[in-house]
Amino acid sequence: MSNLVEIKELGKCYGKKKVMNNLSLSLESGRIVGILGPNGSGKTTLLNLLAALDKPTEGKVYLKDRDLGKLKEKEIATFRRQNLGFVFQDFNLLDTFSLKDNIFLPLVLSGKKYPEMEKRLKPIAEKLGIEKLLEKYPYEVSGGQKQRAAIARALITKPQLILADEPSGALDSKAADSLMNLFTTINQEGQTIVMVTHSVKAASSAKRVLFIKDGKVFHQLYRGNLTNEEMYERISDTLKILTTGGEEDE
Repeated sequence: MSNLVEIKELGKCYGKKKVMNNLSLSLESGRIVGILGPNGSGKTTLLNLLAALDKPTEGKVYLKDRDLGKLKEKEIATFRRQNLGFVFQDFNLLDTFSLKDNIFLPLVLSGKKYPEMEKRLKPIAEKLGIEKLLEKYPYEVSGGQKQRAAIARALITKPQLILADEPSGALDSKAADSLMNLFTTINQEGQTIVMVTHSVKAASSAKRVLFIKDGKVFHQLYRGNLTNEEMYERISDTLKILTTGGEEDE
């Protein structure tokens, strides 16, 4: 399995505060990777660096051998649209646009023609179960349905990588379970997903889980042949060590 992302000796400072500390890791194609850690551990900073929303103070972030730190300002938006899909906790849908127009937005910005957009949307909408909701507006549908529309918007550009920031955070438990089942299905079709989450249950769906503490990888778990329930136990045990100040696991 080839590496999609390479992070080398990554450091990030805001003023005198260091939030990423000499972090190195590789992320393989075709996995769901969960990132957990306490508030202030550097999880969201890492996601922002992967998204080219921020630049490292030191070190390198590569996506498919492209050094994100060397992207020019005018290249960044195009690079994101062509390579990355985003799923946010608060959905980031525009209330004045129908769900369909929200989903189409990144393709409109890329200059795609309407027939191409319709062709891409049909199988995605069917897979996500939103084909009958496309003409509705965000304020007319449930949180779970909004998140499905947001996932459709992320998928429609055929991204190399989907970055999800607390994707189940605003959902009830049933909608959150449904979301993670969707992520598993999408992943089985080859989509790589990196997900920051506080939810042990959501992280239990991942094939690999990274625990971040003080801007470093404190520990990581690989699923192997573990069930979701067994992953849940392992993740819970690791978080207990993390929050009680256990030793770093090399």
